[in-house]
Amino acid sequence: MDYLAHISEDKQREQSVKAHLEGVATYAEEFAAEFGYGDWGFCCGMLHDVGKYTAKFQSRIRGSEVKVDHATAGAQLCQKLSKEKGGFYTALAYCIAGHHAGLPDTGGSADTGDRGTFIGRMKKNTEDYETYKEEITIPQLETPFFRVDGKKDPSFTMSFLIRMLYSSLVDADYLDTEEFMKHGQTGRKNGQSLSELLEKLNHHISGWMMNEDRDTINGRRTEILRNCIESGCMEKGLFRLTVPTGGGKTVASLAFALNHAVEHGMKRIIYVIPYTSIIEQNAKVFCDILGENNVLEHHSNIDYGGSEELLPKQLATENWDLPVIVTTNVQFFESLFSNKASKCRKLHNIANSIIIFDEAQMLPNDYLKPCIAAMEELIRHYESSVVLCTATQPSLRSFFSADIQCFELCPHMEEQFRFFKRSTIENLGTISKEGLLDRLKTENQALCILNTKRSVGKMYEELKGEGVYHLSTFMYPLHRKAVLDVIRKRLKDGMKCIVIATSLVEAGVDLDFNTVYRQLAGVDSMIQAAGRCNREGKRDVSDSFTYIFQLEESQKIPGQEQQIDTAKLVIRKYEDISSLVAIEEYFARLYNFKGDALDKKKILEAFQKGRFAFAKVGKEFKLIEQDTKTILIPIETRAKEIAEELRYKGATKALIREAGQYCVNVYDNLFQKLQGAGMISGVSEELKEDFFVLRSCEDYSEETGLRVDIELGMDVWL
Repeated sequence: MDYLAHISEDKQREQSVKAHLEGVATYAEEFAAEFGYGDWGFCCGMLHDVGKYTAKFQSRIRGSEVKVDHATAGAQLCQKLSKEKGGFYTALAYCIAGHHAGLPDTGGSADTGDRGTFIGRMKKNTEDYETYKEEITIPQLETPFFRVDGKKDPSFTMSFLIRMLYSSLVDADYLDTEEFMKHGQTGRKNGQSLSELLEKLNHHISGWMMNEDRDTINGRRTEILRNCIESGCMEKGLFRLTVPTGGGKTVASLAFALNHAVEHGMKRIIYVIPYTSIIEQNAKVFCDILGENNVLEHHSNIDYGGSEELLPKQLATENWDLPVIVTTNVQFFESLFSNKASKCRKLHNIANSIIIFDEAQMLPNDYLKPCIAAMEELIRHYESSVVLCTATQPSLRSFFSADIQCFELCPHMEEQFRFFKRSTIENLGTISKEGLLDRLKTENQALCILNTKRSVGKMYEELKGEGVYHLSTFMYPLHRKAVLDVIRKRLKDGMKCIVIATSLVEAGVDLDFNTVYRQLAGVDSMIQAAGRCNREGKRDVSDSFTYIFQLEESQKIPGQEQQIDTAKLVIRKYEDISSLVAIEEYFARLYNFKGDALDKKKILEAFQKGRFAFAKVGKEFKLIEQDTKTILIPIETRAKEIAEELRYKGATKALIREAGQYCVNVYDNLFQKLQGAGMISGVSEELKEDFFVLRSCEDYSEETGLRVDIELGMDVWL
């Protein structure tokens, strides 16, 4: 019998199981070799589909309806090899067992063959696949397991290796199958080499490098840039780039990454960023310098499926095989802790990369310990370097092992912060709402940031008039963009411009006000707000104020109480909360307060004593906990057209992404009240759980967005 793995869609071509196993093994060996486990990857690839050497599978591929599990056989074979040869074939068994269904939990000894756990799968009855021996020779595993401190439980390290091998296997499996099915015409493009990209960057910055005048902003930026270039030759490891607002950290971090990558023969640069607004901003900078075919944005607001010429980028989102990746904290960390093939497929391409965490203070507090543990694995065992990049550097030193050194890339750091200081931060203490209103009424160009959307709405209603604007996520993205365009023009023309906003303006929104008012929040948020005061440095620091205040009426800000309480302590102790020592103490105190809550789902405990909860953690590791519902606002013509297309033609990925520009997302508690008030309706049966339309445009204001009456509303953080 010819043992077949695949038949082409036109039924004209066949791929044998042997050819598929050899193709997958070759790819998996190449991928796993990046972290020193090429032989493990090769073996995993050679054995992953031995379950296709069964009569039942061969009957199915030739048209039978019979169902057959072909993954368990290879996993059981590896487990048998592990018992016979010692070694670590069990790690391969997990990968093979999950290469379609997802990495399983270990399970318990009582699990039977009908359970989906690893132990259950090892007890499952399988079809006879012994004929694999006629074509396949079992490869030997030569590479030993990583050297691990004898005092530490190696289980997390092993679980991470399993995930990386799993990634190598599933990407290899997809790619070999894709090549066969498409007759080698996959449409994939890998971009230019990092050495070629370094040449492009050097050309872009060549005119800057002559500036050595440290008394100018550009001279200081060049000093930081030059130091990052020179530091590229340092050994791989952990780095910080602590650059004040305006110091040019985006290009400086890229310069370090490209020089570091070329020096060490590394594969790619991965930027991990908290907000999509910053991603879009940074990705544009990278595309302008390096060429857009070398840069992949991977986040919820981008869709590469709309045209043929973008097909290579659409494919690249699957496995991150372009040289520069720009993605979100959510995408990066949820993939690292996922158990699903679709999310894990790209993980092996993180190995031998420079990973830059922009706005590092936004690393998720609730999952900080597992996130740091993942970074340490990447540094220690996967040939990667990590850069923590921000103006408000979090105090993370204690979370890394003592032998991992951290190197600062910003030269004369304290001096740079003094030079780039743009405003004086002054604490007003507790003031009344009326007192705040009186202050704002005297201003010509001022930004006031409050902690809840409800507070922003109420303050705006008290002030509204010519030159007064509201910004919050109750406004759909294109509406916010239009208002921001008006705000920027008025600021530039020197016209009256008072903006009442939530914290959405603190990152990725380039605004420059004479004065900023910021309700008490985390120290990093308040410093970000101060970055919107005298941003361009056109006024004296002594004439540019950022005022911190508390309102007399008490507010509870869900999930932010500890940040605010910690900030109160720091404000009492330090006259200048933007000083490096104040920022360091803020984060140290905050992390101490949070304690065990820095791993609130006990992710690290799920990988201890040789037991792995891959599936359980894959479900529970969610950086965005609260469910939201999407409401389409059908005011603009295109929004109305989208609503009709969704209702009568059905949803497509591209249409849903386009619709996002006209949508407001609300948390479930508020959604229930809006629905109870009859303000929204479903779009279609297909989207009934997730997507809704505002019934009446009268319930949306051109000034403030979605109207939420005080009876309906409650304080909402963003």
